[in-house]
Order: sequence, then structure tokens, then C-alpha cells
Amino acid sequence: MRNMIGKFLLFILFLSAVSIPFMQTDAAAEKVYHVKLNKEVEKGLYAYLKRSFKEAEEAGAKAIILEINTNGGFIDAAGEIGKLMDETEPDIIAYINYKALSAGAYIALHADKIYMSPNGKIGAAQAVEGTTGNAVDVKAHSFWVAEMISAAESHGRNPEYAEAMAEPSIDMKGYRAGKGRLLTLTASEAAEPDVGYSEGTVSSFQDLLNRNGLENAEIVKTNVTFAEGITRLVTHPIVVPILLSIAGLGLVVELYSPGFGLPGIMALTALLLFFYGHLIAGLAGYETLILFIIGIGLIVLEFFVAGGIAGVFGAVAVVVSIILAGGNPMFMAYSVMIAIAVAVSGMVIIMKFFGRKLHLLNKVVLMDSTDTESGYVSNINRVELLGKQAITITPLRPSGTIDMEGERIDVVSQGSYIDRGKHVIIVKVEGSRIVVREFEEKGENE
Repeated sequence: MRNMIGKFLLFILFLSAVSIPFMQTDAAAEKVYHVKLNKEVEKGLYAYLKRSFKEAEEAGAKAIILEINTNGGFIDAAGEIGKLMDETEPDIIAYINYKALSAGAYIALHADKIYMSPNGKIGAAQAVEGTTGNAVDVKAHSFWVAEMISAAESHGRNPEYAEAMAEPSIDMKGYRAGKGRLLTLTASEAAEPDVGYSEGTVSSFQDLLNRNGLENAEIVKTNVTFAEGITRLVTHPIVVPILLSIAGLGLVVELYSPGFGLPGIMALTALLLFFYGHLIAGLAGYETLILFIIGIGLIVLEFFVAGGIAGVFGAVAVVVSIILAGGNPMFMAYSVMIAIAVAVSGMVIIMKFFGRKLHLLNKVVLMDSTDTESGYVSNINRVELLGKQAITITPLRPSGTIDMEGERIDVVSQGSYIDRGKHVIIVKVEGSRIVVREFEEKGENE
């Protein structure tokens, strides 16, 4: 019996010794993901955040610290990011390290907690047109104000301040947001109990960890991958029209150049980057890429099949596919118009200065003029007849016929009527048009 009890105690001790390392490992495995949100808010950023949040969920992270420093960006991208944050399982702590303005403020409001650095600011969130910088129309503005209010309410924050950040007509006395000015809160103002837009002001990232009991957690920093970096670059609102302009101009130059060279490579590279970035960012589906390929195929077919219908449908398919590939159809339409303007300008320059040297242009456009200077004449130009005399064999009214050394020649008079049998002199030869005037032998000899 004693042997059985002893063996049992030894077994318990063995299990305890084995389980201690695993218990320590579990405690050390508590992770916090550090994700940075900087630069402009756009769909490329959404792809990066989606991947980072998914990694944090799969790793069982206790929290995600979203470090924010942005002037804002696109409303549609901010909306997708806000939705992503609401659907993410771990707690998200927004750390405003300097500024969360416009779309950045909206994103911060979707965090479970907000902390700010001493010089942090949040607000100035009026919606503006990305292409003009002017305020959006009434409907879009109303929608955006409602989104700001909803983001604040859904996370237990006073919606009046969120509304004042997006609506300049609201007078928030005491916060430099009089009527006609947008509300922007400093770190100290946001942390005021009556405001409640910040859980506190922290001096550093480590201070933030200490305040949330995460000082012993393993910090996992996520970085933008090479593919995500390309995605953020090529989906940037300034880069998109540049890429499309390069593609349009490159295709124009390539069509008017012999073989396949650098302009064609540049055009294809620009288009590949455009569709690659928008596919990775989730803006475009494979159906848009297929539509684009069909459009290019129809345009190529136009060179072999007469009629113009294939080319028209191909061009329409290409334009539609590019517009559908972007998250904002209006912005994409502006970008396409810019690209078309650049391509047309390039075509005009090419035709004016280089048209005669480009083989395809010579095949589709008649570049040579059949003028006398180039050695072309529409008929025989008998300049040797100038100054010679003849006799009219028919009246000239003003056209008629003359006889010159036995040769009958159709002529016209210089304007006056000349009777038959009169002496005339040839004064002008313009191709088949020979002009004569009456010749008075006595007067001419004098």
C-alpha cells in the first residue's frame, strides 16, 4: 500500500514538473500586435491592415495597438477599415502619435480605447472631393456626418464632438470650433472627463503598454510587405492618373513605331501595375481584368478586320474595365479623362513632328502630298509655251482653241473676248490651264 501511495506521489510530482514549463510558455506567449497607420488612408492601406489583423487573430493576440499618424484620405477606404476594426476579435487600442485627422479621426473612433501622445490631435474630419479639394455635395456630406456620429456612439463616446469634427456649422464653445470651423481636439482636451475621446495621454509606447497591463507581453511588429508597398503606391490617387497616362501615351507611341520596343513595355508595365495593385487591394476582381483583355483583343482585331466596330467596342471595354477596377468610379473617370488627354496630345505631337518617320502612321494616314515640289503633277505642265505666239481658230469666250505651229491647243483668254483669226500670246501656264491675251504686233514690237 505504501509503495502504491509513493508511486502515486511520484507520478504527481512528475506531472507537476512537466507542466510548469508549459505554464510558463503560455504566460510568455501573450502577444500584442503593433500596427502602424501612417501616410494617406487608401485601399492599399486596407489590404495591409486586413492582413495584420488576421495574423493577430490567428496568433491569439491579447490586443492590437494601432499607432496612427495621418492627415486622412479616402472616405470609402476609411469605411472599410472601420468595418474591419469592428469585426476584429482582439481589442484594438488606437495610439494617436501626433495626429488623426479627417479619415484618421473616423478610424480612431472605431478603436476600443484611444490614447494620445502629448502633442496628439484628433478631428478636422470634413469630407472633401479628392480631385478638387472642395467640400462634397450635400448628400455625401450628410452621409459622412452620420458615419462619424455612428462611430462615436457605437464605442460609447459623445457623438456631439464627432459631429462637430465633420460639420463646420456646429458651435463648440471653448474648443476653438466656433461656427464655420471644424473641431480638432488636443490630447489634453480629448482626455477631459466631459469629452472622453481619450483614455489618457501617454509619454511613449512603453507607457501605453504599462497603463494597459501589457508590459510583459511579446510585441509583434507588422511591416508593410513588398507587395503591399506596391499596392499602396499604385493605388494612390496621385499615382493612378500618372500610370494610366503612361499607359495611354506608351500605346500611342508603340502603335506608330516599328516593332515592339520601350514604349510598349512601359505601357504594359503601367497597366500590369495598375491592375495588380487594385486586385491585391480588393478594389478589382478578375472579371475586370478579363474585360480589359477582351477589349485589347478587339482593338488588335481592328487592324485585321475593316469596319471600326471591333475597335469601338474594344476601346469601350478597356475604359469600362479601368473605371470598374477603382473603388471610386468618379475618381477613376477623371483619371481616364486625364490619360486620354495626355494620349491625344502625344498623338498630335507625333503626327506633327515625327509622322513621316513612323511606319504604321504612313499605313493608316496619307502623309505625302502630291505637289510639284515633291515631283508630282496632275497632268503635263507645258511651261515651255510661255511667251509663244499663236492664232485663234475659234472665238475665245473666254475659252477656245488656238493654232500654234500646226498644234491645236485649248486655252482661255485673260478675260476679254477675242475673235477668231486674232494673234495671241501665251502669258500663263497652270497645269492644263493655258492663258492667252490678244497680241498687237505693232504695239509689241515697240
